[in-house]
Amino acid sequence: MCGRYAASRRPEDLAGTFEIETWEPEESLEPDYNVAPTKEVFAVLDRPLKDADDKRPVRQLRRLKWGLVPSWSKTPEGGARMINARAETVHEKPSYRRAFAARRCILPADGYYEWVTGVQERDLEVEGRKKRPRKQPYFVLPADGSVFAMAGLYEFWRDRTLPDDHPQAWWATCSVITTEAEKSPLAVAPADGPHALADIHPRMPLMLTPDRWDAWLDPARADADDLRSLLAPPPAGLMRAYPVSTAVSNVRNNGPELLKELEGPEEGTLF
Repeated sequence: MCGRYAASRRPEDLAGTFEIETWEPEESLEPDYNVAPTKEVFAVLDRPLKDADDKRPVRQLRRLKWGLVPSWSKTPEGGARMINARAETVHEKPSYRRAFAARRCILPADGYYEWVTGVQERDLEVEGRKKRPRKQPYFVLPADGSVFAMAGLYEFWRDRTLPDDHPQAWWATCSVITTEAEKSPLAVAPADGPHALADIHPRMPLMLTPDRWDAWLDPARADADDLRSLLAPPPAGLMRAYPVSTAVSNVRNNGPELLKELEGPEEGTLF
């Protein structure tokens, strides 16, 4: 799954990486090292500009709220639960299939966090001696330091309780597509810890390599079978993972220190 990630790249950097044609300075976001559901995040998408005579799709950098609200929802309350869409079923689930066909995006990140319950902690949990095991967070990122381009979906939801000219009349929301975690060895693995992403968690965000970006963002591609071919996992051996401070477990903590690599898991969280 993907329940937390880091996104520190500036809009100017993202514009160059993804060949953004337009973005509004007022749409800027501060670097966020602890992105949690319901926060606003950057998304790359191809879409005609609003009120423009030219209806061709334009690559844009937009702000979306993480937690997808389907257009047909009566209320936005379920958005916080729709932060992830499974690659295996995204084409058929009512909440996601319309967006999958027409509203796909890329959610740029530095990498994502995932938590592992230590062996000793799991043993205590099995024995019934501890109900809430302490978990060791790991940061997962491309080994070469490039952007982690997560496949995403976006939707628009109209709040019918507000007038058309109200600034909050429309919600723009998104979801991260996840896939089965890689079982192959990490490109760089911690000496005392997991050696594959599947050792950390059975799911992972679907990372799109640059050769798939244009096809994924193209709104003209709407055939489900064609699009599902883009959901194949990236080549193995591109990722690294390392332990970080348990401070990231508190969503109120935010800063580059959360990405600092530890020499090993914190005491009480041994892998």
